[in-house]
Amino acid sequence: MPLRPPFLTFICATGLWAGAAMTAMAADVTVFAASSLKTALDEVAQVFEAQTGLDVAISYAGSSVLARQIQYGAPADLFVSANVDWMDVLQNAGLLVAGSRADLLGNDLVLVAFEDNTPVDLTDPADLPARLGEGYLAMALVDAVPAGIYGKTALQALGLWDSVSGQVAQSDNVRAALALVATGEAPFGVVYATDARAAAPVHVVATFPEDSHPPIIYPMAEITGQGGASTQALRAFLMAATTHEIFAAHGFTMLEATP
Repeated sequence: MPLRPPFLTFICATGLWAGAAMTAMAADVTVFAASSLKTALDEVAQVFEAQTGLDVAISYAGSSVLARQIQYGAPADLFVSANVDWMDVLQNAGLLVAGSRADLLGNDLVLVAFEDNTPVDLTDPADLPARLGEGYLAMALVDAVPAGIYGKTALQALGLWDSVSGQVAQSDNVRAALALVATGEAPFGVVYATDARAAAPVHVVATFPEDSHPPIIYPMAEITGQGGASTQALRAFLMAATTHEIFAAHGFTMLEATP
């Protein structure tokens, strides 16, 4: 089933790069971060800026887009990905500062619905297709963006992918997929548990079993040839136990932390 134009949004890669370059010139630290981190990371950055007097610029997009931009020389000091695969790509290309990589956060994958809070039984092969009807299932790009990759894997593991794949509306990142549900353009969507907290009309109607997809891990690392003391300070701050409280309040789990 072809996707309707409003359901598929794109980031202009050159525009993202140009915008990041302009903000980087005015900032002490430039961060490229997965879209699902926006609400929590914005808050963390504000606290960091208040405590240190340093300016932080953050560019949010799908991890695949950000990783490719870094490969092409975009001015990122620190990269926080929504999965390990895209960080592996940069590490294999020699673009990460040795010893700076750390698995920062964890997350869960959920099915959300617009306004309706009736639970969906993911173990019943007929429940989700029946509830979906002729509507769309909003997801991030299923072959490129971590949330979409996790979602497709989970639906396949549960035997649901073949029955819903023709109605998947793909967006360039998970927050765009969430927006389709929050505005009622798609009745259901697959997003991270933390994203579900960011949109009031959206309700979690099911949580995907942990064994239906690989662990959701957010690694971070410094980029070679960029940054310096300010970047190192932000990296340390992101791993601090006090910062853990902010991430936890947004639903993330802390995988590595320092006192």
